[in-house]
Amino acid sequence: MMGVSQADEPIVIKFSHVVADTTPKGQGAILFKKLAEERLPGKVKVEVYPNSSLYGDGQEMDALLVGDVHLLAPSLAKFEHYQKKIQLFDLPFLFDDMAALDRFQQSPAGQELLKSMEDKGITGLGYWHNGLKQLSANKALHVPRDARGLKFRVQNSAVLDEQFKALRANPRKMAFAEMYQGLQTGVVNGAENPYSNTYSQKIHEVQKYITESNHGALDYMLITNTDFWNGLPEDIRNELTAILAEVTVEVNNHANELNERDKQSIIDAGTTEIIYLTPEEREEWRKAVRPVWEKFQDQVTPELIQAALDANTP
Repeated sequence: MMGVSQADEPIVIKFSHVVADTTPKGQGAILFKKLAEERLPGKVKVEVYPNSSLYGDGQEMDALLVGDVHLLAPSLAKFEHYQKKIQLFDLPFLFDDMAALDRFQQSPAGQELLKSMEDKGITGLGYWHNGLKQLSANKALHVPRDARGLKFRVQNSAVLDEQFKALRANPRKMAFAEMYQGLQTGVVNGAENPYSNTYSQKIHEVQKYITESNHGALDYMLITNTDFWNGLPEDIRNELTAILAEVTVEVNNHANELNERDKQSIIDAGTTEIIYLTPEEREEWRKAVRPVWEKFQDQVTPELIQAALDANTP
């Protein structure tokens, strides 16, 4: 009896991520597996590795570049070493709201960024939301001067460092997993997170105030290895592209719902006061951090910053 030819073996796609299955990203990975295996039976097999079970935050990009995994969805703040223009998403108070962010990501400029790392072997397939960031602290933050002298936990990002320096606050790089303890012990006394991260990490238990600043996006870029993606048979690649477009809509709707739900849970817990900014106060914050845009405009490009500002108008 003849052996099964190589062409009959399904293409294995390994999707690795660092969060729980229950998060929007985790749910997106599961939905992608389900739809890909239903619509391409016998042709594609998707293996999902949640919770850093295959590669952690530090190793996953290297694993993608050598082809050991095929799909990742890292935070946009992780791409500054591969493409400086992606720092745009960390620029504070650039986008007015989630609708503006969506308009920019779907625009030619936003779509162009997905393809901007192909010379380094990385192809972007879409943007997945995790939510807009809010400022939290043990002091009420109404205007920029309220943040002076506070120590804020930040991700490892040059832009986010400068954001807090512009407010005359002190940025402290700290792993996501250490944030609760850092706030509890006073090593840091402020942070920036979407409501869903604040609630899931219990940050509201150790922060008296949250200012609904919506000052930046904590989004992910779904990426693949360029050679792997371009090497797929065209019919399979086209079907996977269509599936990912569907999954992206689901992930982003889920992220928005989760943030609203978790915001309500924080309100119900009664531990934290939520401060809503007036349009005038928000403008004051934007003015205070405007020098950060100028500092990074050569790396990000003035054209891209303008395209983002244009997205604020429907």
